[in-house]
Amino acid sequence: MTGCPKMFAVCVLLVWSLHHLHSQTQEVASCPGTQNSLSLSGSSEEWYNVMKDMYSGCKIVMGNLEITHMEHSRNFSFLQSIQEVKGYVLIAVNMFSRLPLEQLRVIRGTTLYNDRYALTVIVNCQKEHGLRELGLTHLTDILQGGVQIVQNRFLRYISLVNWADIMRDSSAEVKINDNGERGMCDESCGGFCWGPGEEDCQILTKTVCAPQCNGRCFGTSPSECCHSECVGGCTGAQDTDCFACSKFNDSGACVPQCPSAFIYNKHTFQLEHNPSAKYQYGSICVSQCPSNIVVDDRSCLSDCPPDKQEVDMNGVKQCKRCEGLCPKVCLGTHTLHRQTVDSTNIDSFINCTKIRGSLYFLNNGIFGDLYRNISALEPEKLNYFRTVREITGILSIHSWPRELANLSVFSSLTTIHGRTLYRGYSLMVMTVPSLTSLGLRSLKEISDGSVYISRNKKLCYHHTVNWTQLFTGGRTQQRHQDTRGIKKNRPESECIAEGHICDPLCSASGCWGPGPDQCLSCRNYSREGTCVTNDEPMQLISLRGTT
Repeated sequence: MTGCPKMFAVCVLLVWSLHHLHSQTQEVASCPGTQNSLSLSGSSEEWYNVMKDMYSGCKIVMGNLEITHMEHSRNFSFLQSIQEVKGYVLIAVNMFSRLPLEQLRVIRGTTLYNDRYALTVIVNCQKEHGLRELGLTHLTDILQGGVQIVQNRFLRYISLVNWADIMRDSSAEVKINDNGERGMCDESCGGFCWGPGEEDCQILTKTVCAPQCNGRCFGTSPSECCHSECVGGCTGAQDTDCFACSKFNDSGACVPQCPSAFIYNKHTFQLEHNPSAKYQYGSICVSQCPSNIVVDDRSCLSDCPPDKQEVDMNGVKQCKRCEGLCPKVCLGTHTLHRQTVDSTNIDSFINCTKIRGSLYFLNNGIFGDLYRNISALEPEKLNYFRTVREITGILSIHSWPRELANLSVFSSLTTIHGRTLYRGYSLMVMTVPSLTSLGLRSLKEISDGSVYISRNKKLCYHHTVNWTQLFTGGRTQQRHQDTRGIKKNRPESECIAEGHICDPLCSASGCWGPGPDQCLSCRNYSREGTCVTNDEPMQLISLRGTT
């Protein structure tokens, strides 16, 4: 950005984030976080709309809160409801002057930016525009990780914050430099503030406490200690007075564990079903787990344990112990040391039926990486993916062998769960010049997340697909699933003019490519995955042809 210090090159990193889902539970409004670091796919406008959908009405961000690459004119009022972030907060490479995060009280730091920082604010300036006030006036607790606030040349008050009162880990790094000239607090603030006004005074909840308090407090008296289950401070001494909970939030009360499935009847000496039982979902107790993740005992999980497999029981995805060997579940890519499918890891996908995580196909994986001494991927080895039926994260294809005109190596793929998303997307196919059709003939479900298919200049047939019938999440998830990201591919008129249309045996739901085996559903009958005109067995039809 012009006028700001030059940033280092950024590689695209996407690691798992907790239950990448926008769910409005009965107890607490939660929403997914992201872990895109400083990368940006698509336009700033697209990412702004994704954030607006994701965070509107949200109180607890289940992953990381990342605000990057935003212009000064954007309206961020939809962030006003956020009270807690489980991962880290990243505010970087923006031009706005202030973020309305006044209600944010706690950053848990379960994941850290660059493995060190729970709060990172870097390079938010361009010419005369830039961040002037951080505005975190109610932030009182950072449970894990440090703070990095650098290269924000208009940010004046950040050195006047008492970080020792906020940070739980006294040994964590606090890196604050190359920001604006130091401002001056209102005289009522006692020297600690987030901005110039009386309303910007820092709320102290730890360094002012009486010695008898074991954590936070709401006053200086020994009788003004917070409950032991509180984090971030409180308004009173009860477990319902906490700003946030140390372990679990059960309908507004901070508790050490969620209500169990059974309770002991001291009169009958029996265990009885607890009608108030709840599941653990992050730090929240919920009556039901969100529909696109799995249930194991009384917990909502992103994946089943190694000795269990995912099964559908009455519409609920549950973990069931395997009888004998479990189907082969393989670790996906896009972790720190496994960013893309490439020639060094392709053999690890032999005979996999389920991918735990996401699959990324990047240019340095398909065509090799001289810097890391990685050779180009042999295209025929992509056939290893023909056994894959499920991907728990996302499928993201940024590069593909020139010899392949479709994605038919994923012809057995039935489900993309979208438990982690990339900027709201769970299926991404972009800038692949050889692609003429998708070929995802078995895909029946995209549990969460939208579709981004763009700039594939030869791609046809995608216009015909009824994408909404694939978006099978609950009503709340479907509200955030759309096809606005399908654009700038080959014009539909050109595809039709050259005969790239669905087979006549396909229904109006569309097709993935040419031929009766690429239909989403059939106009008449289906036999072994291929649409046919007659429902009679093939052997009988053959016999009739000989008489």
